[in-house]
Amino acid sequence: GGGGGGGGGGSFGKGDSSGGSDEEASKKSGLMQGWEDRVAYDPEFPIKVLMEQVIGVGASVIGDMSSRPNWGLNELDFVFSTLVVGSIMNFTIMYLLAPTAGVAAAGAVSGGLLTRILSDSTLKSWGAPGGNMFEPGTYSAVARLLNFGYKGVVFAAIGFVAGLTGTTISNGLLMLRKHLDPNFVVQNEQPNVVANAGTWGMHMGLSSNFRYQVLGGVDPIVMAALPLPLFRVYQAGIRGLNNVVGGISFVTLARVLGVQKAAQAAAPAAVVPVDEAPATSKSSNNKG
Repeated sequence: GGGGGGGGGGSFGKGDSSGGSDEEASKKSGLMQGWEDRVAYDPEFPIKVLMEQVIGVGASVIGDMSSRPNWGLNELDFVFSTLVVGSIMNFTIMYLLAPTAGVAAAGAVSGGLLTRILSDSTLKSWGAPGGNMFEPGTYSAVARLLNFGYKGVVFAAIGFVAGLTGTTISNGLLMLRKHLDPNFVVQNEQPNVVANAGTWGMHMGLSSNFRYQVLGGVDPIVMAALPLPLFRVYQAGIRGLNNVVGGISFVTLARVLGVQKAAQAAAPAAVVPVDEAPATSKSSNNKG
């Protein structure tokens, strides 16, 4: 462990003969280095991310639409917002929850504040598991709950920022469409950007955090028990189901909080009672 930390420190140092390698290491000190560290720990990590973005986000949209009247066809603006926000958040959740190789987090201690917050090093320095609360190790129940709480706060913050982005994009595109086509009518009341983002943050910190924590803990057990092809089938199925549940839970929360309000159905046109029609006809005949 100490040797790994020393190596990490050396890679950020300045030297006359290693400028090229220092620069290369520095470039990899952010997202790419974190990606390589996670792949080193779990070679299946890229496959999981791909399935999460394709199958997972698709399933989330299906869950979202299935929870809305008429399968969301009258609320496609809300569904589009879910697609944008979900794509950003799903990748971020998986990235942050994935364990890294033994020495991977050591270099993060010397990084900036954001790097330390998003890395495993902060939790590990508190004696808590760095990846997910079910990570193998001699951790106490309090340490594992600390992981859940810390990840929940981080995910809620990410959900809020992603919610701001997705809702702003969705509302902006609707306004652009209305500007280009004066006859276009927005079907639903556009959600308040901050309120909708806050709902995403709450959903991420509680529902998504819990579901992904469980998946992160179960994956290594199932992977050890199944052949690789069957494990990938399991991954596709379980993550798809997880995102369907996530889509449903978000729509439910948004409805309960009154953040996304569908347009009220137009009142039906007045219909002349059947028993009055013959009378009118009869009256006309008498007049004739």
